[in-house]
Amino acid sequence: MKKILLTGFEPFLSFNTNPTMEIANSLDGETLEQYQVITRILPVEFKKAGNVMTELIDEIEPDVVVALGLAGNRRHITPERIAINCNEGPEDNEGNKPDGEKIYEDGPDGYFSTLPIKSMVEHMKEKGYPASISNSAGTYVCNHVMYHALHHAHVHKLNYRAGFIHVPPSHDMALEKPQLASWSQKDLNEAILAAIKVF
Repeated sequence: MKKILLTGFEPFLSFNTNPTMEIANSLDGETLEQYQVITRILPVEFKKAGNVMTELIDEIEPDVVVALGLAGNRRHITPERIAINCNEGPEDNEGNKPDGEKIYEDGPDGYFSTLPIKSMVEHMKEKGYPASISNSAGTYVCNHVMYHALHHAHVHKLNYRAGFIHVPPSHDMALEKPQLASWSQKDLNEAILAAIKVF
């Protein structure tokens, strides 16, 4: 059976929870026709997250890699179109605060997602979940992990598809931060399930 590696992130910054952890936990071991879903949780650390991702890819040997991340200011589920060769953002969970340096000095400026992002968006919308393509994964750890996954495939000539999906906050997060637009955790779980069913 083919394998999907689906990753979430631990809580970070001022957020005490991260809905991508719950999505990953809920979908671990799911069987989707020809695919088995295998999930893992990544650290929100520039110096570790990318390496953990590539180690998981080498260990699990997935056919598809889908990394999930929280975007606290978004209202849609947003598959990302591109990852750029840049680390920048607020402090990560270990206090690292990069200032625009490259992820790989000899790497290209960017990599396009190799996931069928248009089909993923269309399928989520058909199921009633607001979704749209995003043209910026930012420069924080989410972008860092997406870049690592795509660079690893390119450099080692590995035949897996990879990309990233940002998700909005959950209701649990909005209870602590009422200004956030939020989804139920159940809807987040089911929307991501709809997205990966197109593979």
